[in-house]
Amino acid sequence: MRAMVITRFGGPDVFERRDTERPTAGPGEVLVRVVASGTNPVDAKIRQAGAWANIPFPAVLGYDVSGVIEALGPGVTGFDVGDAVFYTPEIFGNPNGSYAEYTVASAAIVARKPDNLSHIEAAGIPLAGGTAWEAIVRRLAVRPGETVLIHGGAGGVGSFAIQFAKAAGARVIATASTANHAALQELGADVAVDYRDPDAAERITRETAGRGVDAAFDTAGGNVPLSTQVTRPFGRIATILAPTGDLSALYTKNQTLFGTFLTREGARLREMAPLFERGQAKVIVDSILPLEEVAKAHERLDSGHGRGKVILRVGE
Repeated sequence: MRAMVITRFGGPDVFERRDTERPTAGPGEVLVRVVASGTNPVDAKIRQAGAWANIPFPAVLGYDVSGVIEALGPGVTGFDVGDAVFYTPEIFGNPNGSYAEYTVASAAIVARKPDNLSHIEAAGIPLAGGTAWEAIVRRLAVRPGETVLIHGGAGGVGSFAIQFAKAAGARVIATASTANHAALQELGADVAVDYRDPDAAERITRETAGRGVDAAFDTAGGNVPLSTQVTRPFGRIATILAPTGDLSALYTKNQTLFGTFLTREGARLREMAPLFERGQAKVIVDSILPLEEVAKAHERLDSGHGRGKVILRVGE
């Protein structure tokens, strides 16, 4: 099968096209023919220096899949060959990611693709959307009428978080560069704040009439101390990166901090799917590239700029 492989860590130029052996579905697994693969910042982190992920070389990266089930391993029920599915593959120790024509996964982490979404759109959801869902819905348990602060609202996770919080009935304050404020508003944010503004904390507090937000979600890193300042007593904060800085307000304000690292499960995808089916959430696609141009996608990831997902078109 056609695959983009790395045999060492480094820059985007480490990718090479190879014809590799097609994997086989083992017990409890499905073999998926990949139609599209999303790209994510974690892909670039592993490509650069991913020894922490314990992935043996040669390795195929890629942790967002939309495709079609090609074969069922022993013991798999609930799926049929030909089903259109989407999911985020495991990272640790997994050399069979989605930058290839075929990949295998535990059936437990796979879900049927929403019928109204193309494979290109669906490939942009599982990792970033799942992370946002875990934080906004499961951890922070956002409720109607609450005010939620989302740091990094224009990014992959942040863009989904805004939409999920709005669908839950919340008022959303989101941060991003001023160039992305229009995008935040298109996603549903009620208030856009420049994250570089030295008076950002004062602005956020003023937007809540001095009360503080009910919940805050840091998708960008380094924003937990600011979140403790602007979140009300007994409020909730979630982060997808290790918190740094002065966190003493967590104690004095009786706040709760949730660490959010995405586990893989099909149930979460099934929970999310109705919002996409009803049009309450959408995928922002920045660009679509052929699989062989994965290095260009990683150049974009390395830059830290851009809006929306870069999707790789793998198959038909």
